Amino acid sequence: MTHVPETSVALLHGVGLDAGMWAPVQDALKRNSVAIDLPGHGRQPALTQPTSLAELAEDVLARLPGRSHLVGFSLGALIAQYIARYHPDRVATLTCVNSVCRRTEAESQAVMARLVSAEQNFMATVEASIDRWYTGTSVPADVVEATRRTLEANDVGSFVHAYRVFALGDAVIGPELGNIQVPTLAVTGELDPGSTPEMTQRLAAAVPGAKSLVVPGARHMLPVQDADVLAGAINDFIQESEGERA
Repeated sequence: MTHVPETSVALLHGVGLDAGMWAPVQDALKRNSVAIDLPGHGRQPALTQPTSLAELAEDVLARLPGRSHLVGFSLGALIAQYIARYHPDRVATLTCVNSVCRRTEAESQAVMARLVSAEQNFMATVEASIDRWYTGTSVPADVVEATRRTLEANDVGSFVHAYRVFALGDAVIGPELGNIQVPTLAVTGELDPGSTPEMTQRLAAAVPGAKSLVVPGARHMLPVQDADVLAGAINDFIQESEGERA
């Protein structure tokens, strides 16, 4: 009998972070997984010029392990949506974690203001991110500090190039969400002020047959704050999707 290798879970992080943010989720997953550094992050070369959602997606696609259960967080979710839309043969399932979706005018203005802040005062942007992601949670101080160190280690120009894609990429992929045909799950935290439950509901409504989940009490760093809950949701979703295809 020919052995069919298990489809891996591929994990894409958010702006200013790196593959290491997924360690708690990987520990809780019941499947083979690989966490991938986005262009300009982690061990990848810094971004030295403006880029696009399509360019980031093509770079990630070249490093994906075959056909994957694709899980994207924040900017990683936009990249994952782009890959699922234009390269569905490489995506077994799509899970969008703390993803923006079809921002309103006010939401677009807010993210553009954060982009300007990053250009003018990067360290203030780091502290604002830490506050927005972790204030009011029970995440241990050493974990919060590890996130701060990761953010501070960014090449500022590279960060700004990536953040601009995060700010503008939603408008690129938003009109295409109805053409995504792979099984899709949208997940966010109840208290996420940027990737809100309303956005997750928009995403689930936009992608045919998509499911949604809002995790009570969670903020933006759901993969860190509630890794077990997220891993359980991913496992259940993949199993359910595989059962439907069987």
